[in-house]
Amino acid sequence: MNLMKLQIVELIDRHHHMTSVADILGIKQPTVSFHMKSLEEEWQVPLFESRNGKTFLTEAGQALLHYAVKINALAKESERVVREYDSLYRGTLHIGASYVPATYLLPGILSTFSREFPGIRISLSVKPSSVIRDMLSRHQIDLGIISSGPFTNPSLRAESLCKDDLSLISSPDHPLTIMDSVSPEQIVRSPFALHGTESSTRQLTDQWLEQHGLHMRSPVELDSLEAIKQLVLFGEHVSFISRMAVQREQEQGTLHVMPIPGHRASRNIYCVHNQDRLPSVQIHRFQEVLREAGHRLEQNLVT
Repeated sequence: MNLMKLQIVELIDRHHHMTSVADILGIKQPTVSFHMKSLEEEWQVPLFESRNGKTFLTEAGQALLHYAVKINALAKESERVVREYDSLYRGTLHIGASYVPATYLLPGILSTFSREFPGIRISLSVKPSSVIRDMLSRHQIDLGIISSGPFTNPSLRAESLCKDDLSLISSPDHPLTIMDSVSPEQIVRSPFALHGTESSTRQLTDQWLEQHGLHMRSPVELDSLEAIKQLVLFGEHVSFISRMAVQREQEQGTLHVMPIPGHRASRNIYCVHNQDRLPSVQIHRFQEVLREAGHRLEQNLVT
């Protein structure tokens, strides 16, 4: 079996047209058909089927796809690693990050790294943590920086950079700020700004509600951290949010930050990479800068 055949399997699943696959690979359609037939003869099982003028993978083809995606990605990775020895200070670093580290941790790190490696192009994808983990598993990015609770994945290696605990935030004039202690019931009676459903903060919020047997009354749901902060600044709403995301507002006194009563779930900022990928010189250096920044941030949050 050669790599061309595995590339065809992956592209057929993506485009369902042999003409499109041929155009992408720069070959003729009969060559695509030849490789498909050769692959089926090699395995002695139907891998492709035609329906309504399109080509789809059979159940056996889907099983092969799982490995084809990994092998194709590793082939690209091996080519990239070998080429880097000829050009250590050129190329592209593909990074994925969830919203909190992308907004409040990475800008300074990207600035530092760009000064050291001015020839390296950095591509940053900002997605929910679950999407970043999936992109890493599929070898679509080199490195992930996510805010998440503890997780396990046999193909991924995660290194904790710093804590990213949640806090309850309100405006300084909110009635909750003058109470000696705040109960979960008092929180849900206030208008609440919820994070979007894919956010790890939303998942922890839902767990907290379930833990205490509570429900929000007509919450407002927003996908933007900054939009949530702006809504809370108007005075009526409260929210759960990363302490990292409100450090500046807390120092300036524009937002009041409190512990969340009965909140026991921990959350950290993790640097994650696929264990099947050999980290490049650039990735090693980027990880070093991440560790340094995480250590400084941890110290600032403690003080």
